[in-house]
Amino acid sequence: MDYRRLGKSDLQVSSIGLGCVTFGREIDEATSVLLCDHAVARGINFFDTADAYNYGASEAILGRWMHQRGNRSQIILSTKVGGGTNRDDPTDTGCRPERILRNIELSLQRLQTDYIDLYMVHRWDAGVPLQETLSAMDQVVRQGKARYVGCSNYMAWQLCKALWIADKKGWASYQAIQNVYNLARPDIEREVVPLCKDQQVGVVTYSPLGAGFLTGKYRRGGAVPQGARFEVVPGHQSLYFDDVRWGVMEGLRARSEKLGVPMAQLAMAWALSQPAVTSVLVGARNVGQIDNAFEAQAMHMSGALRQELTALWPIRISTDAGAA
Repeated sequence: MDYRRLGKSDLQVSSIGLGCVTFGREIDEATSVLLCDHAVARGINFFDTADAYNYGASEAILGRWMHQRGNRSQIILSTKVGGGTNRDDPTDTGCRPERILRNIELSLQRLQTDYIDLYMVHRWDAGVPLQETLSAMDQVVRQGKARYVGCSNYMAWQLCKALWIADKKGWASYQAIQNVYNLARPDIEREVVPLCKDQQVGVVTYSPLGAGFLTGKYRRGGAVPQGARFEVVPGHQSLYFDDVRWGVMEGLRARSEKLGVPMAQLAMAWALSQPAVTSVLVGARNVGQIDNAFEAQAMHMSGALRQELTALWPIRISTDAGAA
């Protein structure tokens, strides 16, 4: 296992992290505990959750596990604020300062800890002035409730603006960004990755298999399997079910058959081989999905194969000004 520095912080996170979005949703607590134990046994120290994951259930399960195992000091713990956390009140969402200061207290209680290693804004909130959000996040750090702060699902200009404001005000600055990144959604390579390289911001990615889209379980025009991620979270369908991404998936299938390597392993290896990524989060339902990430990492994907897979995306990814 590789351990890498996250941004400018002193956090050394495993190159493969465990995303806990499935806890209490697709899998029960007993299975979640099994996954956590297996992850630690394989060297994973980076665990990511959010207060919105199943309305706090994911945090609570992770908190009970850490308490039972007595291993909080060995875990790099990340959670997020900004998503909906109240089943009965869909308006209870966003990044208002008072909500951030309230919700971190609730997260600390569920996680049974007195600090979060990385506290992240879950998504951009256009309804709240960014300066107010950043001021609250700075306060969280100054109070010792979070060691570092970060953001998730930000575009490059949004991250750049946040970094500029924090620098100008002398506030705690985002040390990491967490965005989706996979062969069918490689968007961060255009602007987010170059910005993070320049500003020394850690890049954490999630959904390396496109919520299962890149595993081969879906067929163009076919029915969505019952219980699959795209059936549990129907919103994923609009993110992947289009002609471009079907083409990428089918191209991956052809190369998988040619090489004799499972599609999931190839797709995971591609995501892991991006040198600018600090850690890739795996959202698993069983230990085999965690092991798949390690098998993919052990492939040490060649530059030539990575380039061949990248070429499946019909729009050339480039950081050159004016490039298509």
